[in-house]
Amino acid sequence: MKARAFRFAAAALLVLFGIWTGLRLNASRVSPAPPPAIVQVPAGEASPPGLRDEQPESESLPLPTIPEKLPDFTLGDRTGTPTPISTWRGKSLILNFWATWCAPCRREMPLLATLHATWAGRGIEVVGIAVDYRDKVVSFADELKIPYPLLIGEQDALDVATRLGVESPVFPFTVFTDGRGDVVTLFLGELHPPQADLILSMVVSLNANRISLQDARRRISDGLHDLRAKSGG
Repeated sequence: MKARAFRFAAAALLVLFGIWTGLRLNASRVSPAPPPAIVQVPAGEASPPGLRDEQPESESLPLPTIPEKLPDFTLGDRTGTPTPISTWRGKSLILNFWATWCAPCRREMPLLATLHATWAGRGIEVVGIAVDYRDKVVSFADELKIPYPLLIGEQDALDVATRLGVESPVFPFTVFTDGRGDVVTLFLGELHPPQADLILSMVVSLNANRISLQDARRRISDGLHDLRAKSGG
């Protein structure tokens, strides 16, 4: 009698487990998680495997400490030639840190190409900094016909990110400087036209000596806050 009761209880538990599993699977099909806008990567790891770029966004990303000046550094270009960032001395820079495996990085590339075409003749240059293996970056860049200059590195590129205040690298992130090499702001996550327009308007004002660096940073911070509030983010 006890054995029959035990078997009945075990069968009931299996049925309940099957129902619970089915509900979980059905819920996952109906409400998929939205794609992330930021992807974390541990220092020293250039190309994470598989579906790393589909992991959910971290809820506790550390805010970077933005340096006053863009540090000097040198990374290889598409051909492997060491290229110092001072190559673009005197220009305002849009430095976009990315990797080939990063989905939000790929999504923002058309915007970066548009910014390159719009601003290259006006003293503002887009430079992509790929934190990945050179062969993958070159193949990827050729396939997508990325028009703006690229610098490529693995640990050395991550070291540059650390010097810019991003000690726990997330991708993508974009550094904006003025023509004097001052770091105006550092934008974490996928860049969109409203944010780019806001930041670049402050860069133009800085280059024209209409505002101070502190005022530009404050206006950018307030403006980005307003944009997030309008979008409900």
